[in-house]
Amino acid sequence: EGNEPGDSMKITYRELLHKVCQFANVLRSQGVKKGDRVSIYLPMILELVIAMLACARIGALHSIVFAGFSADSLCERILDCGCSLLIT
Repeated sequence: EGNEPGDSMKITYRELLHKVCQFANVLRSQGVKKGDRVSIYLPMILELVIAMLACARIGALHSIVFAGFSADSLCERILDCGCSLLIT
């Protein structure tokens, strides 16, 4: 379910697993490994869930930042958690 009424999408567990594994491989190719910190700055879309699950799959810690925050607020959160990658 998205933010807007009527904004929804259906996906099977198999499709979700495939997308999560693909994105986990992307994260690994970017040098993210177990214990690294990743910030996720996305609206309520399927890719947010995929990014979060991909981080969990490889053992990276993730911090989700509400997409409505300003650039300064995002910067503070990135610096506070010491993240090595920002997903937008």
